[in-house]
Amino acid sequence: MKRIILLGASGSIGTQTLDIIAKYPQEFLLVGFSVGKQASKAEDILDRFPSVRAVCFQEKDAAYAFKDDHEELEVLYGDSGLVDLIQENEADMVVNALVGFVGLVPTIKALEANRIVATANKESLVVGGKLINDLLDQGKGKIIPIDSEHVGVAKCLAEAEERKIAKIKITASGGALRDYPLEKLDEVTPEQALAHPNWTMGKKITIDCATMMNKGFELIEACVLFRRKMDDFSILMHRESQMHACVEYTNGRLLCDISSPDMHGPIEYALFEGQVEFEIKHVRSLKKLKNLHFFDFDPSRYPCVELAKKAYELGGNATAILNAANEIAVNAFLDGQIAFTDIAYLVEEALSDIPLIGEPTLEDLIFADTMTRSYCLERIRLAK
Repeated sequence: MKRIILLGASGSIGTQTLDIIAKYPQEFLLVGFSVGKQASKAEDILDRFPSVRAVCFQEKDAAYAFKDDHEELEVLYGDSGLVDLIQENEADMVVNALVGFVGLVPTIKALEANRIVATANKESLVVGGKLINDLLDQGKGKIIPIDSEHVGVAKCLAEAEERKIAKIKITASGGALRDYPLEKLDEVTPEQALAHPNWTMGKKITIDCATMMNKGFELIEACVLFRRKMDDFSILMHRESQMHACVEYTNGRLLCDISSPDMHGPIEYALFEGQVEFEIKHVRSLKKLKNLHFFDFDPSRYPCVELAKKAYELGGNATAILNAANEIAVNAFLDGQIAFTDIAYLVEEALSDIPLIGEPTLEDLIFADTMTRSYCLERIRLAK
């Protein structure tokens, strides 16, 4: 049985991961999990998975209160608790379903401990991609994507003839505002931006879908995961979110990963390390895919994509600045402090103003994250 530690068990990816673990009780054993601020959900998870030996909360008080009723368990808290959860408990795989920069250090520590990391935490790969690949090159651990797009790319590349590949395409729905008038985007409310047409996800990732910063992140992730150049990838707009990725050959033929917009499949693929049956559809052109609609990516509607590309090209700590500025900007928009269009402006200012470091250590990335957050919060304060 594969022993699993699940980080972010209370979120959307986390709860669906629990479904897969429960579906295959002879294959997977949950030994530890974290629930962040959602302390009330820990009891239900323990009831479903009595194999658990360690639990981590975000807040100290919640951890102490929980420990009083569960003396048999190791109860941890805070960012350091996430690392202790990994280092102090025997596991074969760490599933990283955390949201945000907080997922970077656990990913690094899990790889250093030679664990398999199945990750939906975009920020780990966006911010620390080089550090992660350096560890992998040293034979430390293994990393497997959970994102539907990257799982789709992996499936397509598994069947593709490398010499025939012209482009690898990652699809995007365009988010809640894809048909909203450009001239009125500064009037968009959080409620409108959160109304995703196809997926049900957490607030942060849903806003990232509306700005398509998530797709910029996914392009960076793809470069890291598949060791390819940015020019090898492109974005294909697709309204139904049923095709997740495709490989286009030089003769125009396509290899496509098509499935319903449901994360259970990609999670199952990751937990089984890709050793599952899947079908790739071969077509002569997109027009052959009946009832599916595709259109060209419009960079003027989604400036965050170009900012993500710019940060990747700059290298060093630029992607840490990109991510931190975006996290602060998204939270400020959700709190009604800035307009939707200000998200991109704030990220652009941070990339322009904060000093770059060419070969950052983990500590340098953490410092860049802290500095960027302070910078952005001050910019927001002064703009009021």
